[in-house]
Amino acid sequence: MSNSTIDRNDINRFEALSKEWWEPSGSMKSLHQFTPIRIEYFKKAIKRHQLGDWENEKPLSNLQILDIGCGGGLLAEPMARLGGDVTGIDGSSSAIETARLHAKSSELNINYSVISAEELADTDINFDIIYASEVIEHVANRSLFLSAIERLLAPNGIVILTTINRTFAALALAKFAAENILKIVPKGAHEFDKFVKPAELQAEARKAGIILDDFTGFMPLLDGRFKFTSITAINYAASGSRIK
Repeated sequence: MSNSTIDRNDINRFEALSKEWWEPSGSMKSLHQFTPIRIEYFKKAIKRHQLGDWENEKPLSNLQILDIGCGGGLLAEPMARLGGDVTGIDGSSSAIETARLHAKSSELNINYSVISAEELADTDINFDIIYASEVIEHVANRSLFLSAIERLLAPNGIVILTTINRTFAALALAKFAAENILKIVPKGAHEFDKFVKPAELQAEARKAGIILDDFTGFMPLLDGRFKFTSITAINYAASGSRIK
C-alpha cells in the first residue's frame, strides 16, 4: 500500500491533457457533461446537512470549501459562484496552472495549490464542505485519503464523493465504451481494479471516522445529460459527515 494518495502515473497521464480542461468537446467532454448533475447533488447534500443560506443569492457565503483533485477547476468555479470560499488542490501542477488562469479570466477568487490531501491535513486547517469528485478511483491509497478527509473536516462539516462502482456494467460502459467507442474519456483514464463498490466505500469511510449515509446513482440520458437514480451500478455519489 502506498504511503501517499498521489498516483504519479495517473497524474502524468492527466498532465498531458491539462490544456484541454476547458474544452467542452475535448478529452474532458464527459466531465463537462457530468458537471451540472454533480453540482445539483452537492446542493442537495449541503441542504440535507442544513448548511448554507438558501434564501441568499450566494448561499454558500462564509463556508470554507475544499475541492480535492480539482483538476482544471470545473467544479470549483460554480461552487465559488455560489459564494463559497473555495480551495482547490491537485497533484498536477499543469492542471493547477490551468485552473488559476481560468479563474482569473472568470474573475473568481479561488485558492489553488499543488498539494496532496494528507499534506494539507498536516496544516490543521478545516473545511465545512469537502468534495472529491471522480477522484477516489484514482488515488494510490484510499484509506490514507479518507483519513486525510476526516482530519480536514470541520466538526459539523460534510463530505461528498462521486465515483464509479466496480461492476461489469461499469467496466463495459464507464471504461470500455467511454474510452474506446464514445471517446468521451481519455484512453486509459481508469483502472477497473480501482473502482469501488458502495459498501466498500462506506466501510472504509467508517473506519476513517466518516459515516456516509446517502448513496445516489447517476443515469446518463440520450442527450448527454444525467439524472438521479436509485441504481448505483455505474456512477454514484455518496455523502455524510464525521462520526460524532
